[in-house]
Amino acid sequence: MGSACIKVTKYFLFLFNLLFFILGGVILGFGVWILADKSSFIFVLQNSSSLFNVGAYIFISVGAVTMLMGFLGCIGAVNEVRCLLGLYFVFLLLILIAQVAAGVLFYFNTDKVKQEMGSIVTRLIRDYKDGEEDRLQQGWDYVQAQGKCCGWASPNNWTENAELMNRTTVTYPCSCEIEDRDDSSRLVRKGFCEGNTTQSGNDPEDWPVYKEGCMQKVEAWLQDNLGIILGVCVGIAVIELLGMLLSICLCRHIHSEDYSKVPKY
Repeated sequence: MGSACIKVTKYFLFLFNLLFFILGGVILGFGVWILADKSSFIFVLQNSSSLFNVGAYIFISVGAVTMLMGFLGCIGAVNEVRCLLGLYFVFLLLILIAQVAAGVLFYFNTDKVKQEMGSIVTRLIRDYKDGEEDRLQQGWDYVQAQGKCCGWASPNNWTENAELMNRTTVTYPCSCEIEDRDDSSRLVRKGFCEGNTTQSGNDPEDWPVYKEGCMQKVEAWLQDNLGIILGVCVGIAVIELLGMLLSICLCRHIHSEDYSKVPKY
């Protein structure tokens, strides 16, 4: 390989590693978001399955290691240090294997996650307390209000809530109430609301709520977000493969170790 080709390979590898470093930051940020978000359905998902917390820590770990490897790859490419390039190749291969393993693990546990999610939402609805400041309840109120849905499979899931069904007048979950205006920025209503009627008894058929359950909305939300995540992961995998190819090519054509090129701080 001529010196011109080596230079081109070196700077292409630097460019890929710079992009790799940025994407690693994206992965790390996504993992932190999963753990830190307490106001949306992510919070409900965390409590429905330990896989989501495990997945968040995997994202954080992979993101941090990816950023470190991108940094080492940049130094190894610019300064033509074979040991750094070789180390970079090995760790890049390990990261790629870990990503594939995590994807396969999640794919084969999708049905288990859905089942666990349905169980915890059903239990949450059954134990829902009016006026209680509970983050899990607030997360579910947010899902129902923003998703314009009620209950898990249908509003009838709320009939399992003893406190609600013991009301002698028409009473329903406030976050399920049908809103005429389409304003996503409105405050999410919490607790139970009483209907404007003198009718006695609390029949779910009289509730002014959305008739569609949230299960379909949640599955659509997961598919949309998983599509984005998978797109980012595929992009990173392509960059990883190109980085591995360029690093091994450059490493093979560096004829001697020169540790004096390693920057000293």
